[in-house]
Amino acid sequence: MQKVRIDLVSDVACPWCAVGYRRLEQALEVLAGEIEVELVWQPFELNRDMPPEGEPILEHLCRKYGKDAATMEQSQREIMAAAEALGLNFRGALERRANNTFAAHRVLAWAGTQHQETALQLALFEAYFGEAKNPADPLVLREKAIEVGLDGDTAEAIARSDQYAEEVREAEQRFMDMGVSAVPGFILDGRYLISGAQPADVLVDALRQVAEENASG
Repeated sequence: MQKVRIDLVSDVACPWCAVGYRRLEQALEVLAGEIEVELVWQPFELNRDMPPEGEPILEHLCRKYGKDAATMEQSQREIMAAAEALGLNFRGALERRANNTFAAHRVLAWAGTQHQETALQLALFEAYFGEAKNPADPLVLREKAIEVGLDGDTAEAIARSDQYAEEVREAEQRFMDMGVSAVPGFILDGRYLISGAQPADVLVDALRQVAEENASG
């Protein structure tokens, strides 16, 4: 069975990253027994310069995209519908605030050393889009770490420190240098970048192509 590595460049504040991951899961169900995938999450900050208090999501999006509130709310509702069709909880999406997620990425880097990064990623998507919680709040990170079986004290301590800062910054820069300017970004075997929350069949075809190249190379 061929093995393919996927570096999934993502931000817990990105709704399409949650959708993209669910579509990847659908693709992997199709490929079960055919291709083995090593999934590695990589950090990206949508709101690197956001102050700690953040700002209401519609206000932020209107300013960012130069659109009126009604247009942005409709866009958000369309994303919510796409997410909920995949079984994701986006009930709090319109109540959330735009937040900086650097602390979340640092705790996720630690979770990766415990083989629990995917579980924590999904828990933070739920916290942010389902519960409108700040995914970089040390207490939220503690709560969600405990939910997935990690040590809450350690998660909170990392969030309140600068632990894993260098690792996260290096990873962010590395993938920006590879051409990732928006998320989600799926990098297959370090060679091919697929941008956006593509449908499952697109991911299936791409993974099969890479696996075939690996087999023939």
